[in-house]
Amino acid sequence: MVLPDVLGCHLVRVQVKACGLSPLDLKLLNDVGIQRDLIPVGREVSGVVLQVGAKVSFFQPQDEVVGILPLDSPCSGLCELIDIDEHYLVQKPEKLSPVCVAGALRDGLSAYTALHTHARMAAGHTLLVLDGGSSFGLMCIQLACYHGVKVFTTSHTAEEHTFLEQLRPSVAKVIPVYNDQSELLSVVMEETGGLGVDIVIDSGVRLQEKESDETKLLPHKHDIISVLGVGGHWVTSHTELQLDPPDCRLLHLKSASLTFLNHEVWTASSAQQGRYLHILKDIVEKMSTGVLRPQPEEAVPLYEATVTMETVQRHQKKKAVVQL
Repeated sequence: MVLPDVLGCHLVRVQVKACGLSPLDLKLLNDVGIQRDLIPVGREVSGVVLQVGAKVSFFQPQDEVVGILPLDSPCSGLCELIDIDEHYLVQKPEKLSPVCVAGALRDGLSAYTALHTHARMAAGHTLLVLDGGSSFGLMCIQLACYHGVKVFTTSHTAEEHTFLEQLRPSVAKVIPVYNDQSELLSVVMEETGGLGVDIVIDSGVRLQEKESDETKLLPHKHDIISVLGVGGHWVTSHTELQLDPPDCRLLHLKSASLTFLNHEVWTASSAQQGRYLHILKDIVEKMSTGVLRPQPEEAVPLYEATVTMETVQRHQKKKAVVQL
């Protein structure tokens, strides 16, 4: 892509140092009316400002920045140089590596949105994070522990179980679901004195009683509703969740609520851009100070980006980072 010689008023030209690869949600792009023959990949970027437009007020050349390209961006984060509106970027703390922040920014944003924006987390709350060993789950756990929330989580393998039990600050209980999913409800109820938890954050839900290989580690929707306490809040990533009348009745009896977590909502709309930038800034600061400690992603070189993106899109790998 050829960039113009003269930058638009609020545009910033960035030399990309690292780019995070996450799966493309083609259905979402179609839903919001973005239809192209070629769709840019790699939207979580970290780099250095080379040039700024006439009305840019947040940045100047040589600033290190990080941000997420909007859904309709014509540029790919895999380009060496990109032009991006200043309102999608924040300053990158000096001691935070470009690879680390590009790999973890999206999950940090999702965790922040789920816990603060949707669930209104507060000190003293109880939280169940399903699949705590995932990069998103880990961000949720660390953010919640920092704010004084009592955290329970599930593990999908024995190695993951050991890792989660050794986390500091520690979680209250790690529940293994790789042998028997049915323990989830009884363990949570025992740990909460039969009251249930204030918040549940899932990373997928099983809608049918019968298990397939893909869904056997996912909790059934009825179990999630059952572990919620009175006034509880369920934040789901499941885009096509279906609730039957008995499910709705149980939510009603508990006066509980359900929120859908759309990972793209901040960049899909400019309605709360100031709040979005505040969140991004807070996330990178928490990474810089060690409050959020993402699992390190091994960066791949640019020439491996195509093959790597294919594995991410097929969900054989949850995410990847390309170093430019």
